[in-house]
Amino acid sequence: MTSKVTYLGDLRTSSIHTQSGSELISDAPLDNNGKGEAFSPTDTVANALASCMMTIMGIKARDLNLDFSGSTAEVTKIMNAEPRRIGAIEIVFDMQGVEDEKSRTILERAGMTCPVFLSLSSEIEKRITFNWK
Repeated sequence: MTSKVTYLGDLRTSSIHTQSGSELISDAPLDNNGKGEAFSPTDTVANALASCMMTIMGIKARDLNLDFSGSTAEVTKIMNAEPRRIGAIEIVFDMQGVEDEKSRTILERAGMTCPVFLSLSSEIEKRITFNWK
């Protein structure tokens, strides 16, 4: 088992990661009858894409003796109305610490092979931008 999800009432859930015991609270968003006081389930999907891409890039960077610590990603989720679903995920990566173009290209391509990227429907537009400093 990966996690256990408990409905807390009032459109909120608690998810406990089985291996670590860490907790993730989700709340329905304001535009869907919720309070918007925590990540919504669809927010976590969009966030998972950026986190997964960074993790896969981190594995490749470690293999290449590169370090892009301090890099960030800004994530924007765009919902479609009918049917209500994620229509697009925009991620702007602000990357640091990698100087040469070849290494940057290798890391970018690695990120695009992350399991979340490959698992998301092709109907979800993925707008990915890398800004290297």
